Amino acid sequence: MLRRQQRLKREYLVRKSEEDKKKAVTESKKRVKLSLDENKEIPKELRQGALSLVKTADIDQEGADELTTSYQDDEYRWAGVENPKVVITTSREPSSKLKVFAKELKLIFPNSQRINRGSYELKQLVESCKANDVTDLVIAHETRGSPDGLIVCHFPFGPTAYFQLANVVMRHDIQGLGTMSEAYPHLIFNNMDSKLGKRIQNILRYLFPVPKPETRRIITFSNNDDFISFRHHNYRRDAGIITLAEVGPRFEMTPYEIKLGTVDIADSSNSEWSLRPYMNTAKKRKYLSDG
Repeated sequence: MLRRQQRLKREYLVRKSEEDKKKAVTESKKRVKLSLDENKEIPKELRQGALSLVKTADIDQEGADELTTSYQDDEYRWAGVENPKVVITTSREPSSKLKVFAKELKLIFPNSQRINRGSYELKQLVESCKANDVTDLVIAHETRGSPDGLIVCHFPFGPTAYFQLANVVMRHDIQGLGTMSEAYPHLIFNNMDSKLGKRIQNILRYLFPVPKPETRRIITFSNNDDFISFRHHNYRRDAGIITLAEVGPRFEMTPYEIKLGTVDIADSSNSEWSLRPYMNTAKKRKYLSDG
């Protein structure tokens, strides 16, 4: 099993390296073609190989994009073909409230399993998940007894997304609570149109299996000013009128980092994106939506 994991990791890294090289060549072709089309001087760093680039750039802009494959597609190549297998756990020595929150997370994700953290280290958790064909590991964190963090790690090679949680409301604190359905839910993603928004959307979407059309369970991730509101509802239709019943829990999520590897790899160079909150304008801080 260990040799197989090492072989798969080497193959993944080779594919990613080849993708980076193809992407660099394609980008150079685009720059040369743009300079020629606009009758401008070719950038100095591209002049030496410009002739060979022009000879191979006899394709249109769409064709150039097709030369590169995405490692993100490789990460989720089995998504929708096989149901996800999610494991949920907590940080060490969890409070009673965090334990309840982990139990409610288990109700959110179909086919998931909750395990007690105990004395397990992250590396042990990751190795155990890989050995048992787990697709995703979800870790809930807390501060002073209040859940305030969520880590979503995809296997076997990543990515790992880090979220800050706020305004967590448990199921038993919601008035007029609806019954919990075990059906696979329909997912709604609102106002997550940027490249980063779609990346986070994929990370969250593939935690859930494909639902049946008649399912009356809905989970919503709605972005408002870079805060993702999580809501969970059941609905019913009476005489053409649709009635929603909140199931819970509810909370707000703020992503602050995405790493290319798994959660046990403490390497800052693997960071794909990280939140930089101290920017001069509010417009620059909008990163999940195009607006």
